[in-house]
Amino acid sequence: MEQFSWARFYKQRKAVRKVYPSNYGLALKKKLTDIVEAELNGKEKLLDVGASDKEMGERIKRKFPSIVCKTMDVDRANQHDYYSLGEIKEKFDMVVLAEVIEHLPFNEGMKLLKELNGILGDGGKIIVSTPNMHHPNRFFWDSDHKTHFRYDEVGAALIEAGFEIKGLFRVYNDQFLRRFVRISLMGWLHRYLDVDFARSIVAVAVKK
Repeated sequence: MEQFSWARFYKQRKAVRKVYPSNYGLALKKKLTDIVEAELNGKEKLLDVGASDKEMGERIKRKFPSIVCKTMDVDRANQHDYYSLGEIKEKFDMVVLAEVIEHLPFNEGMKLLKELNGILGDGGKIIVSTPNMHHPNRFFWDSDHKTHFRYDEVGAALIEAGFEIKGLFRVYNDQFLRRFVRISLMGWLHRYLDVDFARSIVAVAVKK
């Protein structure tokens, strides 16, 4: 396995910023599930890592009944297919890692991404969401958050783990009037103050 290099990681960050120059230039989506569903054709085998109450998989199954959706979580409070990656002996077409990587130290997060690469089949996709560091308090809402990732660092981490970035997004959903005011009327002020209303960053990447 290639040894991690901070110099290489910084170059990868620059490469991401060349394609996506600004956090505020990322396409805005209402929900993570909107991004996931846009990447599906309805016949995939999907693994939700850190699935918690399995709500995401249930939503996806309602729209795509033919999808095989399995879950993995280290917390045994809910019933899951797997409780560690070491138990997994099958390949998947897609992995969703929603609000998980920030709970790990940086080195463990990188290790996790590389392990997820290994359980994806050829051309498999990974979708990663993490708190938006431009949001004033999103990262600090949870005392268990250990590592923050800017949008370019999410992209660089995935490249380092053997993926090619397909898209980077911001996620924000709210009441219609508040959403309209923030996006259409106050967007310039958010950019000026460098304080974003979007709560999460989502990266879509493909296994090389």
